[in-house]
Amino acid sequence: MEVLRRSSVLAAEIMDAFDRSPTDKELVAQAKALGREFVHARLLRAGLAWSAPERAGLVPGGRLAEVCAVLLRLGDELELIRPSVYRNVARQLHLPLQSEPVVTDAFLAVAGHIFSAGITWGKVVSLYAVAAGLAEDCVRQAQPAMVHALVDCLGEFVRKTLATWLRRRGGWTDVLKCVVSTDPGLRSHWLVAGLCSACRFLRAAFFMLLPER
Repeated sequence: MEVLRRSSVLAAEIMDAFDRSPTDKELVAQAKALGREFVHARLLRAGLAWSAPERAGLVPGGRLAEVCAVLLRLGDELELIRPSVYRNVARQLHLPLQSEPVVTDAFLAVAGHIFSAGITWGKVVSLYAVAAGLAEDCVRQAQPAMVHALVDCLGEFVRKTLATWLRRRGGWTDVLKCVVSTDPGLRSHWLVAGLCSACRFLRAAFFMLLPER
């Protein structure tokens, strides 16, 4: 009951932040809440179970739920363009999933590479898709606890790298301005920038991690 109470309080605080200019702390809390929902949705789609006691769920019709729906839809578009990029991420990186520090360090290296040439919403969506792909690999290899570490790591990356950019745009709701294309000819779609970054990270991160294994 105490966990549910704390989750409800946190959800209320996160939603309140959408009604005004959010602080960095609130942007990070929202990033992690969105991360849990994004990962949960992807695991459900794959037929996998994951227990997240701190996940209170999103209020239907609320701003956070709207943001999450758009992130998921844009993630779907990225996967349609190149489905292999966000599947079997750990195998593509030749990444063992026995050590939490190795997984989180790899994720941070990948994240840094994705945003090395600037920040766009396409790259933000790509970051969430990568986290979800790694989370799916962790659950499939009986390492569900690492999913929580990945979500925390995502929040930390947002705090260090994306919070200022998000704050200047008014917060996470800025993504609602993005137009989600249903046109199958997606080569000119703005998400392609995120996809190209994701494709490069698979090659670059492998070489970054190789000397440390």
